[in-house]
Amino acid sequence: MIESSDVNVLASQLGRGGVIGYPTESVFALGCDPFNELAVHRILSMKHRSIYKGFILIAADLADIAHCIEPLEPRLMARVEATWPGPVTWVFPCVADIPAWIRGKHHSLAIRISAHPVARAICQAFGGPIVSTSANLDGQLPARDAHTCAVLFQDELDVLCPGSVGELIRPTPIYDAISGEQLRAG
Repeated sequence: MIESSDVNVLASQLGRGGVIGYPTESVFALGCDPFNELAVHRILSMKHRSIYKGFILIAADLADIAHCIEPLEPRLMARVEATWPGPVTWVFPCVADIPAWIRGKHHSLAIRISAHPVARAICQAFGGPIVSTSANLDGQLPARDAHTCAVLFQDELDVLCPGSVGELIRPTPIYDAISGEQLRAG
């Protein structure tokens, strides 16, 4: 594992199928290219996580994930966009060709347009969405700093990005984009 704050190094690693550790609004996260099946399976293995749960994807801009989701009515999309960029995750109906290794057993996709400067810069440098799952073993408390992330995933991470998490104490809240129902408290 190497440590780097250079977003181009991180983006390059993502493009090669690597797994990175990086700060988000509330926790340190593990990330990879969501469309690289081997990279996603590496994260599943690292976390001891079921493939059926699915992942949150983060992006720097709505245009980066628009091809992944079904269009919503303008009033529903306006509600979503009013919270972005920011620490709110929304679950959308996804297009039919989104692989099961991303969406799990669901026919939906959890997405956040991040406001965290490091996470956002990584997505911009990568040029698309990335997986954003808490840096922890499934069911355990997530890492809130680079050191804890490094200890948990020592030789399994390709690159670790130093930095601070945002001010949220809990993971981001998750809402259903159609109903507005809160699916996970923040």
